[in-house]
Amino acid sequence: MNLLEDIVVIDFSQFLSGPSAGLRLADMGAQVIKVEKPGIGDICRELYVSDVMIHGESTIFHAINRNKQSYIADLKAKIDLHKIKQLIAKADVLIHNFRPGVMERLGLDYATVKLINPSIIYAAISGYGSEGPWKDLPGQDLLLQAASGMTWLTNDNDSMPTAMGVAVVDILAGAHLVQGILATLYQRTISGDGALVEVSMFESALDFQFEVLTCFLNDSNQLPVRSAVNNGHAYISAPYGIYKTSDGHLALAMGNIMVLAQLLQCTDLEKYPDSSEWFTNRDEIKTILAAHLLTRSTASWLAVLEPADIWCSNVLDYGQLMEEEGYKVLNMEQTVTTSNGLNILTTRCPIRVDGQIVTSPIGAPTLGEHNEQVDRQFMIGMVEG
Repeated sequence: MNLLEDIVVIDFSQFLSGPSAGLRLADMGAQVIKVEKPGIGDICRELYVSDVMIHGESTIFHAINRNKQSYIADLKAKIDLHKIKQLIAKADVLIHNFRPGVMERLGLDYATVKLINPSIIYAAISGYGSEGPWKDLPGQDLLLQAASGMTWLTNDNDSMPTAMGVAVVDILAGAHLVQGILATLYQRTISGDGALVEVSMFESALDFQFEVLTCFLNDSNQLPVRSAVNNGHAYISAPYGIYKTSDGHLALAMGNIMVLAQLLQCTDLEKYPDSSEWFTNRDEIKTILAAHLLTRSTASWLAVLEPADIWCSNVLDYGQLMEEEGYKVLNMEQTVTTSNGLNILTTRCPIRVDGQIVTSPIGAPTLGEHNEQVDRQFMIGMVEG
């Protein structure tokens, strides 16, 4: 499904945040030309998060760079820089996630690029923005989670701040960049003008917490206090959290404690009829619930709670998840194939349009795989050095 057919994206980004934006644009049909350093390429090619490699490269690289083209260029070499500027002149979007000042030193800052192509959407991700004392700090996901206050929301009150198990800030920043790109592409159809779109990972992390930050800002700056027992959300009352059962775990969202007391046959909960106590006494209530839920299996509790429309869920690992019909029916997996015939099973774009899922069957490119093809397509010529 080529929703962005004929949109040409020149992508200088590396690692996860910028490439995740390029991934989504490629999924939707844009031609994403990934500019990589000769010999090394995107550092993500060697970013191993486990001992799993695919054809000598990291699984992350293959997951996040499907359906893209690889174009190698030494941006410090006059000939290569000239070719890149020729590409930019014919592109719709430019993406980068270098630290502030890098594109200026390369002669590819927005002011310069705008002179080459006034209609281009110039989209940049930084760690902490282009101003202030933190602008030169590394934009790394774990560090951004820590600095933004996000890690103080996870785990129990007497436990250490805890990071999320995925690179959430990288992916959020990429998603926000795509939103800005799509909005300015639409605006360009009206005005004909390009635009500068900027997203910092720090601002993305703060926006992700708009719910709890708004509470903090309007509560005399009182810090959120995590529940000491089965914490799930600092600002939500009992029973919200994850509980052990006799054979697994059960997640409980918002619920009426008196209804739970009856359904679970837990008489100890009946001493909390006042809903205002469900927050102030949440740790007491959760302690009672935790002990009671240990007495039976997850399936038996779900059999009682789900018919009564109590918001609850089994807690699944990946293996269990993929056995569930609720997962299978979504067809979230797709096989992509690289130019050297390697088949890789990965996830697909989560977007559906008119009932159709969006898939992209082409695997991540080999380094420099598309130089000749791109040069021919855009009639990129050599100049004397």
